[in-house]
Amino acid sequence: MMSVTIAFATQLEQLIPCTMKLPERRPEFFFYYSLLGNDVTNEPFNDLINPDFEPERASVRIRSSIEILRVYLALQSKLQIHLCCGDQSLGSTEIPLTGLLKKGSTEINHRPVTVEGAFILDPPNRAKQKLAPVPVDLAPTVGVSVALQREGLDAQSLIELKTQNEHEPHHSKKTVFTPTKEKTHTGAKSPRVSPVPPHSQSPPTRDDATESEVESLQYDKDTKPNPKAVSSSEPALLAQPVTTSIASGTASGQKIAVPATSHHFCFSIDLRSIRDLEVGFPVNCILRYSYPFFGSAAPIMTNPPIEVRKNMEVFLPQSYCAFDFATMPHQLQDTFLRIPLLVELWHKDKMSKDLLLGIARIQLSNILSSEKTRFLGSNGEQCWRQTFSESVPVIAAQGSNNRIVDLSYTVTLEDYGLVKMREIFVSDSSQGVSAVQQKPSSVPPEIQTEPRETLEYKAALELEMWKEMQEDIFENQLKQKELAHMQALAEEWKKRDRERESLVKKKVAEYTILEGKLQKTLVDLEKREQQLALAESELQRERRELKSERERNLQELQDSIRRAKEDCVHQVELERLKMKQLEEDKHRLQQQLNDAENKYKILEKEFHQFKDQQSSKPEIRLQSEINLLTLEKVELERKLESTTKSKLHYKQQWGRALKELARLKQREQESQMARLKKQQEELEQMRLRYLAAEEKDTVNTERQELLDIRNELNRLRQQEQKQYQDSREIASGKMDDPHGSALEEGLDDYLARLIEERDTLMRTGVYNHEDRIISELDRQIGEILAKNNASN
Repeated sequence: MMSVTIAFATQLEQLIPCTMKLPERRPEFFFYYSLLGNDVTNEPFNDLINPDFEPERASVRIRSSIEILRVYLALQSKLQIHLCCGDQSLGSTEIPLTGLLKKGSTEINHRPVTVEGAFILDPPNRAKQKLAPVPVDLAPTVGVSVALQREGLDAQSLIELKTQNEHEPHHSKKTVFTPTKEKTHTGAKSPRVSPVPPHSQSPPTRDDATESEVESLQYDKDTKPNPKAVSSSEPALLAQPVTTSIASGTASGQKIAVPATSHHFCFSIDLRSIRDLEVGFPVNCILRYSYPFFGSAAPIMTNPPIEVRKNMEVFLPQSYCAFDFATMPHQLQDTFLRIPLLVELWHKDKMSKDLLLGIARIQLSNILSSEKTRFLGSNGEQCWRQTFSESVPVIAAQGSNNRIVDLSYTVTLEDYGLVKMREIFVSDSSQGVSAVQQKPSSVPPEIQTEPRETLEYKAALELEMWKEMQEDIFENQLKQKELAHMQALAEEWKKRDRERESLVKKKVAEYTILEGKLQKTLVDLEKREQQLALAESELQRERRELKSERERNLQELQDSIRRAKEDCVHQVELERLKMKQLEEDKHRLQQQLNDAENKYKILEKEFHQFKDQQSSKPEIRLQSEINLLTLEKVELERKLESTTKSKLHYKQQWGRALKELARLKQREQESQMARLKKQQEELEQMRLRYLAAEEKDTVNTERQELLDIRNELNRLRQQEQKQYQDSREIASGKMDDPHGSALEEGLDDYLARLIEERDTLMRTGVYNHEDRIISELDRQIGEILAKNNASN
């Protein structure tokens, strides 16, 4: 069940534009909203300054699931409420509904969820009208409470649900809304339930009353003489929905049933002290408050009056009061949230009438969020206690909303658990029913009847007396009507005066705001003019500085140009002198070179002559040939040794390079496979291109390495062949058979070297018998073996 309650409204006159003329006839204002497609309006009222209307609640029964309802509230996330006058909207506000059913929350399964508070009403098109912002204390507000609770299915609802299911068999998840609108009276406005109600206002029972009428039934205990001394084991007040049943034909009184979910509560309040008085005269103060929800509309007052002055704190006498009552916890929470406790500060004056100085608002819902402590009751049952203390300001009742004093208080709420009594009897003594007893009178008959004693005379006398009485009644009624009309005219005149005064105050406030804005704009303009003057003077100063700096830079530039020209002229002179000196040195060195060439020619000529003389001797010629052959032999031996060492070195380097190449190739392949495997799902196309490019690079690299190795082998082969040819030439020209056997030993060494190189390449794992280099080595080994076989 979803219900919307409009409880109160304040400062509504702020919504009337200053240009709007008040109508001669009393206009009617009302609140309008649409609840799940149902248009709802409350009872009209006429006074905007003090809107007096009874709180009304509109309820809609919803048949749905929590998830579907949460989705619906997420789509329809706001409830718009309009203040209307006829067909014109004076202002509106929006109540968010998303907080009712939060995602993942199961609070609705245990207690009702609510969204409530005082919401500010905004006039339509505020941005287009360019209206000035209204202060918070003057803002028009409306008190709204939106509640959503899970309704239990009783027998009647089960029958209705079964009937609906029979009519709609294929729509089990369809959301059904059943709107009901009713007036609800809060605890502060609920009338007492009289023990014997009049016939025209008989209290509704559970069978024939609506839910709101049942909730509005409350009763007070009439036998409670002093609320300050309430102490009983059972609750003395029922402030919750109850049903009333009257026993007919009995004199025992009225019997009120207590619901099974009611709790026994004890609420106590202690108004401790007041301090920091802001009034210019001593106050002989008393505090007064009333909260009918606790079961008594009689005011509670501190006594005796106590004098308070500035800069002093005074503790109040007889300020403690406790209330015992029974209600349901959710109704207690709802009432505390909606209705604050108003404490009035009165000045008690013996010479004149008592004066109301101010009112303090105590929000009782603060105690609901305080920490709970456990204690044992009188019968050993487990109870809970919550305590809250703070200081609140007392706001002046007349004039501006200024603080006049601070009030310190302490409130305590004790929960004694479920109520044990299920029925409460109210005695007939409190009903005030009085009976008129009539005694029979016997008139003795008279023998002689006088004319005044005749029936006709008595009838005429009664008629005349009745006429005079009716005339008096008529005159009294005319006077009362005249007085009522005069009072109504006076009230209307006062109301119009208040409305005009409020409009004047509103206009004065708007003019004050505009004047403040104008003053601020003027101050800003003056500051801006000062800033412009300062900026202009700063600009003139910077211009002068720039001009002087420009002249100084120009002079420095001219001086630097002049110095650069002088330096250039001096540098040119120096270069010319250096050029002249270099020309002289050139001629001198040229002369020396010519002289040295002449000397060289003479010496060369003498050397040729000496050489010719020496070459003519045979010993010298033979000796020179021996020396030449010796040098050639040493050179050949050195070349052979260096070739052998370099071949061995190259062989080792080649093997290491092949091993390193195989290891690098294997490592590269492993890393490449790991990367490719990792990126296979995301970069399949790129992987293929990358593999192709990598294989191409690898092939090119291996091909280049093979070409390098082949070139190296060719070079070694050429060296070996050259060495081999030299050895053969030497062996054929100067050696005999022993030298031939040495040549065969060289071929054997060369064969062993080729075989070792082939085996080394095969062991690296890079090459196989099909590779070109291995085939070339096999061919050379085969040729050498064939040569050895042929020589043998």
